[in-house]
Amino acid sequence: LHHFPLDPTPDTLSLYVVFQSHHIEPRSVDAYLSGICSELEPFYPAARANRRTPLVARTLKGCKRLYSKPVQRKRALTRDDLNLVSSSLAHTNSHDDLLFVALLLTGFHALLRLGELVWPDQRDRRSYRKLSRRTSVKMDDSSFEFALHSHKTDRQFAGDIVLVHSTVAGANPLQAFRAYLAARDGRHPCRSELWLKFDGAVPTRGWFTRRLRRFFPSDVSGHSMRAGGATALALEGVPHDSIQ
Repeated sequence: LHHFPLDPTPDTLSLYVVFQSHHIEPRSVDAYLSGICSELEPFYPAARANRRTPLVARTLKGCKRLYSKPVQRKRALTRDDLNLVSSSLAHTNSHDDLLFVALLLTGFHALLRLGELVWPDQRDRRSYRKLSRRTSVKMDDSSFEFALHSHKTDRQFAGDIVLVHSTVAGANPLQAFRAYLAARDGRHPCRSELWLKFDGAVPTRGWFTRRLRRFFPSDVSGHSMRAGGATALALEGVPHDSIQ
């Protein structure tokens, strides 16, 4: 565009940051720089080192201060919010209502991302490899667990076991999970997927969000479960390193 040389020197990268920050969010420019270095490093071995120079780092920091928009974070769910949903659907016989409550309480108490419980809305991003299976479920009088085969921080692709304990007050995740599991096994006894709607489809992000919107305004989203669970643990005095 400006006929600059392709060599990603500190000066070139600094000018790139300033130019792009006038058009897009500077936090995105930070991500773009990583992609640029990855593509150009085979041809310009000093690209990544130039990316980390004080000139580029300070230019990016200044652009973030000048041009970044405030981060709009969703509100964290509280235990009172869970009690509201649970009491509203306490006498329901709807399979999908039982599924929604079980997903909501499980995500909150296990600090799960919504994407670890449901499918993406985009069909090309769905993978059966990431779905939890009914055969991985174990329950006793005080807790339940199931296998999470893949998640965002699982770099070794080894999976994890999600363990959720019963609560002594308020909306009980174990009770909600048992109610859903009974409905699921009665409706889909031969299916392998753990989370299934009444029609046999795997729940999607859009499906969950629409049901969430029946109870809460737009300042609550799927991530509010994970944020709310972590906040609740912190308020109860759980050490930060344990929450992490």
